[in-house]
Amino acid sequence: MADHMTPQQRHRCMSRIGSKDTQPELLVRRWLWRQGFRYRLHDKRLPGTPDIVMHQFRTVIFVNGCFWHGHDCEHFRLPTTNTEFWRKKIDNNRRRDRLNRGMLKYAGWHVLTVWECQLTKATRQATLQQLSAQLSTIILDHFQPRPATKPSPYTIGDTTSLAAEP
Repeated sequence: MADHMTPQQRHRCMSRIGSKDTQPELLVRRWLWRQGFRYRLHDKRLPGTPDIVMHQFRTVIFVNGCFWHGHDCEHFRLPTTNTEFWRKKIDNNRRRDRLNRGMLKYAGWHVLTVWECQLTKATRQATLQQLSAQLSTIILDHFQPRPATKPSPYTIGDTTSLAAEP
């Protein structure tokens, strides 16, 4: 299928696509806010500048566009013009995404990804409910009591006593 735009028109159109406050991202943010989740946006201190950051629960959410991140779904189709450029660009995006997710996980963060194709009208409600369920599981795990650590062999006496003994 031939491109119906001139190269200049295509360049102008593609260059105007933003990476923040996209429609899918706004859908997810509004849902989370209505569910009572609070978050920060686009924390540049974290690898990949995640779209949504919940510091309290060490959780980040990426809301990815299927085209730009090369999702294996019906919404992703490699352009027929300038194919090699787009193949390299999307492969680099995928590689960078894997690296950023790996660095975040290694640093102890929970990493969730919501894809644009999961937010179509037919699947949106189920996707957002599943996201809420995943976040609830993370939060419950966060508040689980941890087993007490063994006292250090270098501790003298009973460390649990709060009152001075005679």
